[in-house]
Amino acid sequence: MSLQCPCCYSKRIASLRPAMKVGAAVGTVGGAASGISGALAGSRIGSIVGAVAGPVGLTLGALSGAVMGGLAGGISGCAIGAQLGERLDRHVLANNLCIDCGHRFNLPV
Repeated sequence: MSLQCPCCYSKRIASLRPAMKVGAAVGTVGGAASGISGALAGSRIGSIVGAVAGPVGLTLGALSGAVMGGLAGGISGCAIGAQLGERLDRHVLANNLCIDCGHRFNLPV
């Protein structure tokens, strides 16, 4: 589907997508914080189990768990935030800009 300006019928349209960019950034930070928090909580249990392997196994297990939890949380948070932002951009915000006449509009529902 090619976009067309409802005022001048030009096909030179720029999609700005500000909510998708902000949603992805906020989702990434929130997801990473949530993932690290869960990983650190899980490292407490891992420290009990990892005590058998000694202090080196305990430290490496806790660090790798926090990093992996942060990455997994950040990726999932980014995806969810971007999807929410895309829906806001598509139906609520006027994120399409006609390059010829300067008219801003959103997609029809």
